[in-house]
Amino acid sequence: MAKVEKELQQIQTKKVKMTPSEAIVETLVAEGVKHISGILGSAFMDMLDLLPEAGIRFIGVRHEQSAAHMADAYTRVSGVAGVVIGQNGPGITNMVTSVAAANQAHTPMVVISPSAGTPTVGWDGFQECDQVSVFKAITKETVRVTHPSRVADCLRTAFRIAYAERGPVLFDIPRDYFYGELEDVILEPHQYRVDNRGCGSLELIDKAVELLANAKNPVIIAGRGVVDSDGIEAVKEIAEHLTTPVAVSYMHNDAFPANHELAVGPIGYMGSKAAMYSLKDADVVLAIGTRLSVFGTLPCYDIDYFPKQAKIIQVDINPRNIARTHPVEVGIIGDANAASVEIAKRLKERTPNLAPNQETLRQVAELKAQWDKELVDLAMVDGNPINPRRALLELTKALPENTIVTTDIGNVSSTANAYLKFNNGRQHIAALTFGNTGFAYPSALGAKLANPNSPVVAIVGDGAWGMSLHEVSTAVEENIPVVACVFNNHAWCAEKKNQVDFYNNRFVGADIQNPDFAEVARSMGAVGVSVDRPEDLGPAVQKAIESGKPTVIDIHVDGTQLAPPFRKDALKMPVRLLPKYAHLDHRNW
Repeated sequence: MAKVEKELQQIQTKKVKMTPSEAIVETLVAEGVKHISGILGSAFMDMLDLLPEAGIRFIGVRHEQSAAHMADAYTRVSGVAGVVIGQNGPGITNMVTSVAAANQAHTPMVVISPSAGTPTVGWDGFQECDQVSVFKAITKETVRVTHPSRVADCLRTAFRIAYAERGPVLFDIPRDYFYGELEDVILEPHQYRVDNRGCGSLELIDKAVELLANAKNPVIIAGRGVVDSDGIEAVKEIAEHLTTPVAVSYMHNDAFPANHELAVGPIGYMGSKAAMYSLKDADVVLAIGTRLSVFGTLPCYDIDYFPKQAKIIQVDINPRNIARTHPVEVGIIGDANAASVEIAKRLKERTPNLAPNQETLRQVAELKAQWDKELVDLAMVDGNPINPRRALLELTKALPENTIVTTDIGNVSSTANAYLKFNNGRQHIAALTFGNTGFAYPSALGAKLANPNSPVVAIVGDGAWGMSLHEVSTAVEENIPVVACVFNNHAWCAEKKNQVDFYNNRFVGADIQNPDFAEVARSMGAVGVSVDRPEDLGPAVQKAIESGKPTVIDIHVDGTQLAPPFRKDALKMPVRLLPKYAHLDHRNW
């Protein structure tokens, strides 16, 4: 052990001889990387051979798309950039969807991308692909290793940009560059990147404080940046000082404690009416750590809630996000936590001894009570076999407080936005606005790796489950005890709802013929349970969590009880001009 520590000190203080593979692995060790996800391949086998000795666990998935979803969730829960790898060509291109999702979710990640060997580039050889061109549009940067001697330097650049710009970076290395000999120093992360960029302009913070101090109906929107920067306590200080309602941005229900008296819940699709009605009449909006995405601020439940005349104060670490979707009065480029701490401090200096606004507290409590009652009433409507809302209600009641929940995209998964409540950060891992199915289960595996002491539950529709159930084998093989709650309604119901509303119940491609998911899970070595009565769901979930085993709960829900379309503005009633299709014209229904 002493010999290993001495060697580590040497490579951190002076140049020593090493192979490129060793330089890469030692840089990963310095970055605190504990595991890498992917599927083994000959392109990086020289590096792969070093991982066990370096203390880095290789998680072999069944499809590379899952690897980047795992890394995405791992990063959101741990704060440490996830790392993925695959064979050059198809192994790396299989990650396109999940890397694109991480890019839109602002998740730091490094994709180690072996590419064709330099002697054969351009010959369209076996598994050759210009991976840099493929990934340029869906990463923050593509870093190419131009010489074997620069592998560590280029990998440091990849990590630096991933953290600085909050997103995935492609580290592209020709497969022959893993071999050879070089001399280099393995630097510590603080020597080449900065994690905290401070609170931003104090002049602008003073302007924000002045706006907030004079506001009649201020509202705070807390987003992903609040979670990533561990800024929840600072946001609470601002809210409590001003007695300001706090909404959370779309699918970031963990950005403010749901049990706080000023919490009003999430905005966005299938969010909280309490949040929407609180925001509707705001004169000042303090948006912290959120880009205020277009989709996340669209009208919902026929409530056009995002205030058009409000003065917006937007705090974001990325200058590209300031005023990107909504005009702002004050834009602060800074860390969400640091900026919130400074705003709270200056607010207390500007308006000391403010008494709690009892009327605001009363209104918030009333709005929340009304919304909670509506959610329960909607859930208690009978279903055949189970109303999906009832299943969500029973599920959320059964979860321990420290549970991490991952959610997919789809009719039921998105409806979960209304029911999921968290009192701590890093507990809600959602697919977000890239909107790809097959996210929740592999991300649950990544979340469990990041926080093995918390239960992890995935909420997945049966369509999305078909894209990810192969990773049950990974969960069993790697002993990752997550619980998959599969909402089985035998259809792609988010899209089916569009065919109900816009195409007169003409279903093309909507229905799914499913196997017995519980039986499939058992055949893969996991625990499989079927539930078709709402009262059985809570006990099934509790038992699954307590078992400490990978479990799949096949929940049979009513496929006719559907949430409204994601985007009513995205479709139009069908018009047909050829006589052959005239009967399909909405005017002839």
